Amino acid sequence: MRIDIITVLPELLKSPFEASILKRAQDKGLVSVHIHNLRDYTDDNYKQVDDYQFGGGAGMVLMIEPIDRCISSLKGERDYDEVIYMTPDGETFNQKTANRLSLLKNIIVLCGHYKGVDQRVRDAFVTREISIGDYVLSGGELAAAVLADSIIRLLPGVLNDETSALTDTYQDNLLAPPVYTRPREYKGLEVPAILVSGNFPEIEKWREEEALKRTQKNRPDLLQ
Repeated sequence: MRIDIITVLPELLKSPFEASILKRAQDKGLVSVHIHNLRDYTDDNYKQVDDYQFGGGAGMVLMIEPIDRCISSLKGERDYDEVIYMTPDGETFNQKTANRLSLLKNIIVLCGHYKGVDQRVRDAFVTREISIGDYVLSGGELAAAVLADSIIRLLPGVLNDETSALTDTYQDNLLAPPVYTRPREYKGLEVPAILVSGNFPEIEKWREEEALKRTQKNRPDLLQ
């Protein structure tokens, strides 16, 4: 998989891809992440990427020209399955969407900034608009990192135990059950006896029941 991220603040996106699972996935050749500075696609000495809104109003808007140049340059080199715009008014990101995106080959992720992008960008180039929640960030960079992380960890070979991702919260519309590790007893707090019983069919049954209980308590909307 290849992920190309377009941003006006590339420095915000460097560290997430230089550590942990995301770095390991790139080192293994399972994914390549490329960060593109939108200012490199301007044609003026000031590297201007934004301007005032037509009709007045507070806040600047990312201009269509540099975005067009960047996307067109990338598309001239390969085909892309999706051009995703990170925006608070997009569809709310969830695990099902992450699963679907992880099956794609090449995607472009455009980070919004200021008051967003010229609407013509959304009309002409963007194929999907995604929000990571009902709140507003200073820009789409952190949201793009969240999106990329959630996709990359699903790629075969990224996690040491590939079954781990299949049992994550939301994979089956349930929250994950409680988990425990050593020591078995700590300051009077004990691990449930079933988990150390060795009876694996009963352990799986317990986990399913606990996942359902947690979902009913914390996210009953998932069961509707």
